Amino acid sequence: MDYKSAGLSDSEYKRINELLEREPNPLETQLIGVMWSEHCSYKSTKRLLKTYPSKGKYVLQGQGENAGVVDMGEGWGFAFKVESHNHPSAVAPFQGAATGVGGIIRDIIAMGARPSVSMDGLFFGDPSLKKTETLSKGIVEGIGAYGNAVGVPIAGGKTFYSPCYTDNPLVNAFSAGFVRLDKMASSQTAKKGDLAVLLGSKTGRDGIAGASFASRELDEDSKASKPQIQIGDPFEEKLLIECCMDLLEKGLIASMQDMGAAGILSSSSEIAHKSGCGIDISVEKIPLREKGMAPWEIFLSESQERMLLIVEEDKLDPVFALAAHYGLDCAVVGMMTDSNRYRVYENGELIADLPTSILGDTPEVIWPSAEPANIKERIAIDPSNLKSIDPENDLLSLISCPNGRSKHGIWEQYDSMVQLHTIEGPGSPVAVVEVPDTERACLLTMEAEPNKCWTDPYMGASETMALSLRGLWISGAEILGMTNCLNFASPEAPEKFYELEQSIKGLADTCRSLDCPVVSGNVSLYNETASGQIYPTPLVVTAGLLKDRRKHLASGNAGTGDTLYIVGNLCGSLGASRYQVMKNGKPAGKTVRPDHDKEKLFRERAMKTAADGVASSGRAVAGGGIAVALANEAIASDRGINIEINSSIAAEELLFSEGGARAIYAVPKEKADSFEKIWEGFPCTEIGTVGGDKFEWKDMLSVDLSKLKKAFLEGCF
Repeated sequence: MDYKSAGLSDSEYKRINELLEREPNPLETQLIGVMWSEHCSYKSTKRLLKTYPSKGKYVLQGQGENAGVVDMGEGWGFAFKVESHNHPSAVAPFQGAATGVGGIIRDIIAMGARPSVSMDGLFFGDPSLKKTETLSKGIVEGIGAYGNAVGVPIAGGKTFYSPCYTDNPLVNAFSAGFVRLDKMASSQTAKKGDLAVLLGSKTGRDGIAGASFASRELDEDSKASKPQIQIGDPFEEKLLIECCMDLLEKGLIASMQDMGAAGILSSSSEIAHKSGCGIDISVEKIPLREKGMAPWEIFLSESQERMLLIVEEDKLDPVFALAAHYGLDCAVVGMMTDSNRYRVYENGELIADLPTSILGDTPEVIWPSAEPANIKERIAIDPSNLKSIDPENDLLSLISCPNGRSKHGIWEQYDSMVQLHTIEGPGSPVAVVEVPDTERACLLTMEAEPNKCWTDPYMGASETMALSLRGLWISGAEILGMTNCLNFASPEAPEKFYELEQSIKGLADTCRSLDCPVVSGNVSLYNETASGQIYPTPLVVTAGLLKDRRKHLASGNAGTGDTLYIVGNLCGSLGASRYQVMKNGKPAGKTVRPDHDKEKLFRERAMKTAADGVASSGRAVAGGGIAVALANEAIASDRGINIEINSSIAAEELLFSEGGARAIYAVPKEKADSFEKIWEGFPCTEIGTVGGDKFEWKDMLSVDLSKLKKAFLEGCF
């Protein structure tokens, strides 16, 4: 096998020869090539990811495992992670998205947790194009078909449209689950003499070299990549979940790893390397569903619904008995050793012999970074092009546009209530689920701001992270940790690497300043085609804890007669806002500069507002600014609102600017004094009242609530 066809560069192949003190054989070349691929090794981002804060008072397991785990209290851990399935979903939308859901669920199982909640981040192209309609339809149906059948509720998500995703849609799948702290599993606890057991589906040719496929740009003729797309079976996955939970409950597993990218190779080599062991695998013992598969095909297959278990020899019989009970294939395929070697045998003949370190300690690549030549063009903004001549029409346009309207057409295809622990599901800014057998709740926000990251990657990423945190603070939750999916173009071009580097810095600085550890994540690079690159798209999911779920402050609960307040500055920035993109056709200008000290003041007061129960409803100001936040609150509460603000600020800035620590609150009149006292020392403006059947903003606009609802729900007015 030619090393270049295995995805290795000249310098990498030279380094491999030096490490081995010989040339690798064709199988070894394939094995190393996949493990050194961008998708498996994170070689372009390793040093950047080390800048994330990883410690926190609730962190039990941070980066380096299948998923992060945080302490929910009362003996419960919460395992969570988000990862991408972008390239497969662009080529085969239904199966690509479905197997993305299945893969992330297995990451949660691998921590010993029962998968309990899923979310999805979807980024689609120009919604007027037939191509976008076809891709989005297949992707949404794939997520729904797999998630509904496997029985894990889809409790929320993010859907975003921009022409930059037309040829390269993004599918970021999030899953999480609860685990008793004494039942947590790990991929780092194997030892000499333990047996490597493959549980689940037989191995086929689907998904072969999928990790390498995801480590390069999409070809113009993407149909040629279809053999590299995995096929999922949610009913097999459901059996796999139940079997693994049973095995863990009975204490029959020493270690466990899901089979994702690079299949058997990555799962077995990672367990060996992380555990400080070696492993011997007999390729002929691996159950196959296709004849004539070569060893390299078997090791690189990404067939779905498989787990690698590490089992002590005296527990093998009950493991096989449980597998048989659930109707799952189960086979001993190897043994852990103390050799620190990764050895593959075929009918007793040694056909690959590598140090585990060469597969686990993958090299780093340091790419040059350069500010984009058009950065001044990106941040330039002409206020004269942004005048709001008809604020009422502009508001209706913003809440009816693809990024503003309700996504019920998507999430109504998902089962959000299976398992019966979802408190707040899709359509709410914050997903809320019960912590089993407690009065606690786990809260989740998913955010991404691609337009803002395009014009200024650092500030855009910082605002993305802060917005994710604000939603949890308003709800009253303590921050547990964050997982992120970094969707970017090729790191090999200096200007594109700059976008990646600055976005990570924006996330890291904000997390560090605002006490949010990063516990897990995923990197997806080479998201570009012949037609261009995607915008920098860091997506974050932040988890929060409410010790008493009755103190959750939700949105959409404004009551007739409530007083409305805006906390924070009256205006933010029109730069890269939803309004600016609507007016100019593409993002331009910068968002609000990060002010972490102000965010901390906001955090303290928002959490006290929820804890003291002085507000009926609270909502962060996000896409579309104050006007859209108020419109969304009116629609969700099914009540009119009446606003009056005396200000010399230009209408478009007052109504539609975005960014910064800002929120709207609806407060019962008898609690107004208490609310205002909490917010002393922070900008807090009384702006109106709740009631009637219109959205009235004095001297600005007057819209019937029914017309608002039609625009939001139907995308027209």
